[in-house]
Amino acid sequence: MTETGTGQGVQQAGQKPVAEMSFEEAIAELEKIVEKLERGQVPLAESIAIYERGAALKKHCEALLKQAEARIEKIVLNEQGQPAGTSPLDAE
Repeated sequence: MTETGTGQGVQQAGQKPVAEMSFEEAIAELEKIVEKLERGQVPLAESIAIYERGAALKKHCEALLKQAEARIEKIVLNEQGQPAGTSPLDAE
């Protein structure tokens, strides 16, 4: 089992880097990690490694959600209350 540092937790050989994952991919892998850890049938060293990856996945998901929330907050509504476009993210 080869592990490489990714700057976002531990990445094992053959795993997609966390930063390249979509929200759906990251959440699915995070759910698998939680299941493994809850079963308690993983050796300690592997538990630590997958916990670190899980922490990186959680952080990545939170960042993606914040980006989505920022985009939603910038949706401009017309006089009828219907979406009419977006304003720049840096507009107040």
